[in-house]
Amino acid sequence: MSESSFALHDGVAVLLIDNPPVNGLGHAQRSVLAAQLERAWADPQVRAIVVAGAGKLFCGGADIKAFNTPASRAEPSSRTLVKQIEASAKPVIAAIHGNALGLGLEFAMGCHYRLALRGAKLGLPEVKLGLLPGGGGTQRLPRLVGVEAAVEMIVSGAPVGAERALALGLVDEVTEGDLLPAAIDFAQRMAARTAHPVVSRRQATPPADAGWFDSQRARLARSHRGQPAPLECLACVEAAVTQPFDEGLAFERARFDVLVNGNESKALRHLFLAERAAAKIADLPGDTPQRPIARVAIVGAGTMGSGIAMGFASAGLPVTLIETGQEALDRGLGHIRRNYAGTVAKGKLAQAEADARIARITPTLDLAQVADADLVIEAVFEDMEVKQSLFRRLDALCKPTAILATNTSRLDVNAIAASTSRPASVIGLHFFSPAHVMRLLEVVRGRETAPDVIVTSMAAGRRIGKLPVLVGVCDGFVGNRMVAQYAREAEFLLEEGATPAQVDGALQRFGLAMGRFAMSDLAGLDISWASRKRAAPTRPADLRYSKVADRLCEMGRFGQKAGAGFYRYEPGSRTPQPDPVVQQIIETCAAEAGITRRTISDEEIVERTIYALINEGAKVLEDGIAQRASDIDLIYVNGYGFPAWRGGPLFHADTIGLDKVHARVCEFHRQHGAFWTPAPLLERLAKAGKTFARPD
Repeated sequence: MSESSFALHDGVAVLLIDNPPVNGLGHAQRSVLAAQLERAWADPQVRAIVVAGAGKLFCGGADIKAFNTPASRAEPSSRTLVKQIEASAKPVIAAIHGNALGLGLEFAMGCHYRLALRGAKLGLPEVKLGLLPGGGGTQRLPRLVGVEAAVEMIVSGAPVGAERALALGLVDEVTEGDLLPAAIDFAQRMAARTAHPVVSRRQATPPADAGWFDSQRARLARSHRGQPAPLECLACVEAAVTQPFDEGLAFERARFDVLVNGNESKALRHLFLAERAAAKIADLPGDTPQRPIARVAIVGAGTMGSGIAMGFASAGLPVTLIETGQEALDRGLGHIRRNYAGTVAKGKLAQAEADARIARITPTLDLAQVADADLVIEAVFEDMEVKQSLFRRLDALCKPTAILATNTSRLDVNAIAASTSRPASVIGLHFFSPAHVMRLLEVVRGRETAPDVIVTSMAAGRRIGKLPVLVGVCDGFVGNRMVAQYAREAEFLLEEGATPAQVDGALQRFGLAMGRFAMSDLAGLDISWASRKRAAPTRPADLRYSKVADRLCEMGRFGQKAGAGFYRYEPGSRTPQPDPVVQQIIETCAAEAGITRRTISDEEIVERTIYALINEGAKVLEDGIAQRASDIDLIYVNGYGFPAWRGGPLFHADTIGLDKVHARVCEFHRQHGAFWTPAPLLERLAKAGKTFARPD
């Protein structure tokens, strides 16, 4: 904050929090703000003080990178600033526009008054980082809005709009138009008062139901298994009711300290920072120009293609959706309409907006309609010959500046690009199903993909609300290459003595959203079967191979869509039911392979599957298929249901200790052979006492 951040307007000092990009209240910013407050208090001309945010928002919160460092506690702390404000005879007003989040809202609640611009968002999202509001938020918010509303805001981490904040009592007024004149007028009115409200002096009213906190504890224990932050948030709000303010504040600080030093918060903060790092491409200049994307064409109106079309249409882009037959095209459009209708029915989208999005999608059977598209995405059958044939046609039809993207999940993007005369304009955009819902987007950089195509594709992903992560070309890229090792061990464990339900149960208790076999049934067993059949001619005969999944596919058990896979499904139900037929197939395959079945522990299930991910992730990283370890973690958390509170497979390995992981991988290598050959990178880091996060 510079000298220009202090201005005097008719007896009102206006101070700006000016720390781009989010006006974070780091130590340097707090120090300048403290000096400016002292100046305002000392100036006899100043009758009231307005604190506002420079740029697009009030304050986005604390400096996350400073957590677990001395800077986070250095004086003046936000608590010190608020204590001084509460003692001020001159009213201090927080003038809020854009966002007031985390420590930004906690600071605002410490001011005497809060004025919000219509459209502003106010919230305490710390729980999403495995934390609780540590700047007095759990003590002041219940005193302003009531216990029930405070718990909802703090435990969900979801912000409320200015109008809702006014109704709750979180802000004193909502204004429109230019915030600064309104804030000065408000401050002048408040200066005429002889006393000013101090939130910490209010009483927090307990819920009418004496058992309310106990019922909330039970609910959160069920819904947030393995995550301590929501329960700690609840405990702190309860302290606001049962203890004097200063004691509640001390309790909040103590619980914050426990969380900030815990693995869950470190994991979530790792992912938060990883998302920002993923946008950076190590070998490309930050000013690499982008190609304009004004119109998109999707070739293929199946489940994936229609979902991709929805993503672009929802972002406001006109989309041409192309199919080879009317029936397939109508089916795709029906899928789109049903998805939007479902969102409208849930109250998450207005019918008029749903209609506008559908209207942006132009269906056609004419492939030549790709001619005016800036980005063409192929979403056809996962077969190399089919894709190469299509790309040859696209090469002839598309304008020279068009980007040609393949949605392949594992095929060689370089081979697809080679079928065109413009390999520099070809890239992989691997969406995850359902494409209109899943955030992850693997952006697959081919050997000849041009820099502007890469940055344009990454930006297009962000434009439609995805999390684009740049990866290189290999079989399965990052996600599917790694998951193949995880799946292999899960299937070997079946033959050795586990059941699908036991494997899935152990993995869900570890924290995965779905177990390996329920996920396979959801995705469809025929997809991976096709890949295995392609690989069969080159599969080494001396390597162990489980035939269980192949036998299921040969019986037409392709998963939920067929009513049977690793589990059976009742008509109209998605609930997996154990099936004796599957157990018989498992036992038959084990006998044919000469495997004596035994009792398998849940611990072995988790180690065999998760350590297989880690070992392969180290190979992916060393091969240069991923730019950084945190990119791999993002892919697994956002695309494969790995628990965010564990930070992703490679962060999880760092948490365990790479020496311990490496030792267990070596043991599995001795027991199970070549599949478990330790990754050289894992071995080097383990022996050097390093981590994936800090390999140097």
